[in-house]
Amino acid sequence: MDLSTEYMGLKLKNPIVPSSSPLSHSVASIRHLEDAGASAVVMYSLFEEQITLESFYLDYYLSHGTDSYAESLNYFPEMKGYNVGPDEYLDLIREAKQAVEIPIIGSLNGISTGGWIDYACLIEEAGADALELNVYYIPTSTYMTGAEVEYLYLDILTDVKKVVSIPVAMKLSPYFSSTAHMANQLAEKGADALVLFNRFYQPDFDLEKLEVVPRLVLSDSDELRLPLCWVAILFGRLDLDLAITSGVHNYRDVLKSLMAGAKVAMMASELLKNGPHRIVEILVELQQWMQDNEYESVGQMIGSLSQKNVAEPAAFERANYMKMLASYKPVR
Repeated sequence: MDLSTEYMGLKLKNPIVPSSSPLSHSVASIRHLEDAGASAVVMYSLFEEQITLESFYLDYYLSHGTDSYAESLNYFPEMKGYNVGPDEYLDLIREAKQAVEIPIIGSLNGISTGGWIDYACLIEEAGADALELNVYYIPTSTYMTGAEVEYLYLDILTDVKKVVSIPVAMKLSPYFSSTAHMANQLAEKGADALVLFNRFYQPDFDLEKLEVVPRLVLSDSDELRLPLCWVAILFGRLDLDLAITSGVHNYRDVLKSLMAGAKVAMMASELLKNGPHRIVEILVELQQWMQDNEYESVGQMIGSLSQKNVAEPAAFERANYMKMLASYKPVR
């Protein structure tokens, strides 16, 4: 039985990939994921703010007092010559590449090109097999148009693709006015894969303290349906690979992801809650289901239930919405 798949040109032994999370904060934990059966690992994200903050402090200490006397201006070369930022992240990629055999995918999280360009190059130089761009942006300005938001994503992708040769995936939010058009634009700009969807952090209110408080809520399988729908719609229409993230918790979620058209199913919440050993269990159950249903390979099922391949394509559109409402019977 062949569980292998190919994602962004990377040959993977199976379709389960731990997504960006604290599970990749050390070489030991990355090795643990590999031992449990992970076919690749997306590193935790290097945030734009980390790059900007460390660059700011270095710039301050190097330039503070340089106006005191003219010769002090020549003490240091131009700032662009410095390797500034969280070097630990780059060191971890180098060490992980030495310690494990599975592909390591770097992750950058931000909203502008800025330091991303330099660090995209550095991540590639550190040995990463691919790069995931996680554009975590919530447009709150009442003057910013949808087109401007799209250009932000497209500009980041374009600039990064110019400076790296490794594959680049874009991790998207589900909040575009035309998701299919946005996906097509990213494909045309050279994205090697789309990862659907990013889960935006949403704060909560503390009614006793009357404060806005952080509250992290892990996903469950119900959240799979939105990325499942869009991957099924986009499969076979774009010249890139698709990955599903959010809501992947068990072997059935993995099967659904593949049948929608994803090359890989990415998970984090399930592994954070129950440990990396869940990958082993899910792979065993996946193989058993394939054997029971006479599937010889993962490749056979990829896209088999996509909009392009099902007998009733309208099931993904408005007609299905009307049928669902008409069939619902309220409790009396």
